[in-house]
Formats: sequence, structure tokens, C-alpha cells
Amino acid sequence: MDFSQFDARKYPIRSVREGYGEWAATYEDIVLDAMDLRLLARIQSVAWDRVRLGADLACGTGRVGVWLKQQGVAELDGVDLTAEMLESARGKDVYRQLVLADIRDTPLPAGAYDLVTVSLADEHLPEVRPLYQEAARIACANGYFVLAGYHPFFILNGVPTHYNSTSGEPVTIETYVHLMSDHVRVALAAGWTLREMYEGLVDEEYLAKKPKWRQYENRPISFAMVWQKN
Repeated sequence: MDFSQFDARKYPIRSVREGYGEWAATYEDIVLDAMDLRLLARIQSVAWDRVRLGADLACGTGRVGVWLKQQGVAELDGVDLTAEMLESARGKDVYRQLVLADIRDTPLPAGAYDLVTVSLADEHLPEVRPLYQEAARIACANGYFVLAGYHPFFILNGVPTHYNSTSGEPVTIETYVHLMSDHVRVALAAGWTLREMYEGLVDEEYLAKKPKWRQYENRPISFAMVWQKN
């Protein structure tokens, strides 16, 4: 769904590659672990320390990759569309290999991964079907796909993914709205079964980091879904 009809801020819009290329240097100073990592920590169906090989799609700066390694994931491959993000991820020294590619069409081998992850990236895709299909292609039988995302509720309330450019100007990265039913419909069609789902709220933990967001208190800002390949 096109975000423009909901856009309450009207910031200039950057493409994913351009936006994250500029944002890479300060990304980890802005994005809170409460958005995704605290939801991943609630997951019970995935035994992280039994994952032999994982694919971290849209790996960005490698912050999720670091968390996965801390949970015991043996080896990780990372994929991202932005060279600047990959350069930051390379410095984390947690990936077996890093690949510059579109997460909907990667050069990763079919059926090779026990775990596929995507965090805070699906809102930049016009459609999520190709993402679920690619995750299914590279996941092994009974493998898991863990997706943490920016909640559509927040996007529908006019707040897109945004950052301050090097000039200090607020900028939006190309954003789309995907309803939860969109995820479920295409995931089932791609051969996935839903195992768990969590939603993250703008709660006191979140507000301690971003007190200016008090107006959004108790509203859902993120979600995490755990899918298993049929």
C-alpha cells in the first residue's frame, strides 16, 4: 500500500540505497534495541544455539548479527543492498561472508540455511511476497524465518522510517504499508507456518530513551513473527 496518502510529515524521500548509505554512520545511535532485539529475546520456538548456519537478510550494520552470535548461532551470512551498511557490518567480525544484493533475489544457495532473519526492512519493499519466497528458497526443510518489522499501525499514523541527513534535514526512506494480513497471506502461500508473534509497544522502557514520544504511549511500534518452513 502506498504510504503517501498517510504521510503526515512530508519529509523529502530517499531511495533505500541512498538513504541507508547516508544513515549508516549514525544508524546505531538512533535505532533502539527495543524496536527489534527485545522482541527477538522473547522467542521460544527457535533454539538459537542449535542454528548451524543463518542468513541475516538486510543485515545493515550487523547489530542483529551480533545479537544472533551472542545467542549461540554458529555461522552467519549477511546480505544488504547498501555498501556503506555492509562496511559497518564487516567491522563487527560476526559474518562468514557479506553479500551486496537485493534481499528479494540473493545469490545465496537454496536450502542451505537453518535460520533466515530480516529486521526493520520489509516496510521498504513495495510487496512482501518476494521476500517470503526468497526466504523459503534459501531455508532448509523445517528451517525458520524470523521477521522483525516496523508496525503498520505506526506507519498508518503518518510516521515513516526517517533520519536526519548530514545537513540536519529530516529525510524519509521510501516506505510502504503492509498489513499483518498481507504477511500472513503471502507467507502461507510460500510454504511457511506461523509459530510465534509478538508486538512491541511504546512503553516506559521505550520512552526512557525517547521521552518526546510520550504522545505515542502504549501504541504498537514493532512486531516479530516466527515462521517455520513446511
